[in-house]
Amino acid sequence: MLMLMPSAVQRLLPVALLLVAMSSIQSGASIAQQLFPLVGASGATSIRLFLAAIVMLVLFRPWRQPVTPRAWKAIAVYGVAMGMMNFLLYQALVTVPLGIAVALEFTGPLAVAVFTSRRPRDLAWVALAVVGLAILLWPDKNLEHGIDLRGALCALGAGVCWALYILFGRRAGSGNGTQSAALGITIAAIAIVPIGVMEAGTALLSPVVLSVGLVVGLLSTALPYTLEMFSLSRMPTHMFGTLMSLEPALGALSGLVFLGQQLSVLQWLAIGTIIAASMGTTLTSRSAEPAPGG
Repeated sequence: MLMLMPSAVQRLLPVALLLVAMSSIQSGASIAQQLFPLVGASGATSIRLFLAAIVMLVLFRPWRQPVTPRAWKAIAVYGVAMGMMNFLLYQALVTVPLGIAVALEFTGPLAVAVFTSRRPRDLAWVALAVVGLAILLWPDKNLEHGIDLRGALCALGAGVCWALYILFGRRAGSGNGTQSAALGITIAAIAIVPIGVMEAGTALLSPVVLSVGLVVGLLSTALPYTLEMFSLSRMPTHMFGTLMSLEPALGALSGLVFLGQQLSVLQWLAIGTIIAASMGTTLTSRSAEPAPGG
């Protein structure tokens, strides 16, 4: 029994940290919407990434270790994908409810799970997640006028970036770990901050914006992306992608708690279905499969 404990901990720890990361991201996204009236969605994205990058650089000092040219390529794509993912999601949140936006964005990791799967039972869990998403997106009285097209397209674009984030984040983190996360967030900030500055200008320097932005940066960027980088390099890509099916559920719950967005019975059913799919892929994964990058 004692011989089995290290293996069990090694297998479950990345899963637990990934759940913490996803909860943190969705809570931060809810809080970030307080900044929209002050600096717009672009400004909120920029201040979040900028402050998170500063925190990550101070904590991890990624310049202390050399990075190979091959790793730099993966980190660069990972960072730009991270920045665009955040930027497009916040653009979507202007007109689309949080739970719905995250559900649309989830098409990215779901596609990763489908195209990297090698076993029929993995596809069965993905199919169950798709059922949950279909229920979650089912029109109700709160969406009687339909989902805003521009917001939906932004959320789907964020999904494409999310897929790239998973694939290149796994490569970037396999040999560099938190160093890659710090460098990736810095690259994301360099790519997105100029857009926010053009939209919001000096309003970004408001004490209220800076304080809320720091909280959002820690909750939505610094903490979760560090934890996700750890998880990405220690579990199969298809397992990571399917576990991310919890994101729409956590987004809907965060919308309820922080924004008062009510959920219908069918939407709660969708949450249960998505959680079941995530638990299924975790419990049925092969214990003998080596952890990538471990």
